[in-house]
Amino acid sequence: MNAADIKPPGTASLQGLLLPTTPESLWPLVKQAMQGTPEPRARQLLLGLSECLHRFVLEHAVTEAEFELALDFVVRLGHATGQHTNEVVLAADLLGLSTLVALLNNRPLKGHSEAALLGPFWRANVPFYPLGSSIDQALGDAPEASRDPALGMPLLVSGQVFGAQGQPLADAVVDVWQASPVGLYENQDPSQPEMNLRGRFRTDAQGRYHFRSVRPAGYPVPTDGPCGELLRLQQRHPNRPAHLHFMVSAEGHKVLVSQVFADDAATLGSDPVFGVTQGLVGHFKTVLKQGVEQAELAQDFHLLPGEPVFPAAPIP
Repeated sequence: MNAADIKPPGTASLQGLLLPTTPESLWPLVKQAMQGTPEPRARQLLLGLSECLHRFVLEHAVTEAEFELALDFVVRLGHATGQHTNEVVLAADLLGLSTLVALLNNRPLKGHSEAALLGPFWRANVPFYPLGSSIDQALGDAPEASRDPALGMPLLVSGQVFGAQGQPLADAVVDVWQASPVGLYENQDPSQPEMNLRGRFRTDAQGRYHFRSVRPAGYPVPTDGPCGELLRLQQRHPNRPAHLHFMVSAEGHKVLVSQVFADDAATLGSDPVFGVTQGLVGHFKTVLKQGVEQAELAQDFHLLPGEPVFPAAPIP
């Protein structure tokens, strides 16, 4: 059987070659060319993505100018990604894709903690600290009462990590990172020390952890690159609600990437990366300690069984 015998509709045969004659006749040829991809899952994904893109172009009659603009946007995402920011990840966040993947792949069983998107600011290999330490290097080991109020409200975070069978997990790792009270991560802010407001803690024999920090503020996602242009084009605000990031891991359990949002945050219902779900909203309680207001957050984590696989760090 030669190529002319199996030619898709709308194609022409020239000296045994199948050639497209209409826009609609191109996809069958592309599909046929991709069928030789040896790895089944790669073949499935590449065919599915390509078909969606072809269908999109046809259904929306994409012009050459619009296509060129889209390619330029993708190129600029790459150029704007570097040591201190990741516009590619941010674009996936702003389109809701990161949250969609997190929801699809982390459907919690009853009683287990909800997952969230990783975001563009996680860093691997941050320092380990003893339980009770502060990740806020402006506070260090000083008592909360001595803290300058201009540096933000002190925060005490505590909780317990449980395993797949509901048992407390000793030696689990709780990795936390957050923005400062002015809404900047340390890699965005030259005035902050290296690895400020980041830290890892190991749970005790009862699976408990606790650390000190500063109450996070809401902040705008970076808007000085192509992702900012996207938000302005859609007339969407860039402001994420105040939150803490967590990555909780233990042997024999799936790594949990999560966030905990302040229940009094102003933009809970309009997070630009669509990251807020009901199970991720925590209660930041304000108490008076030694005459100074302090925030407290109690947050337990319940892990799912699985292999502990860690994500790639969006930034070094």
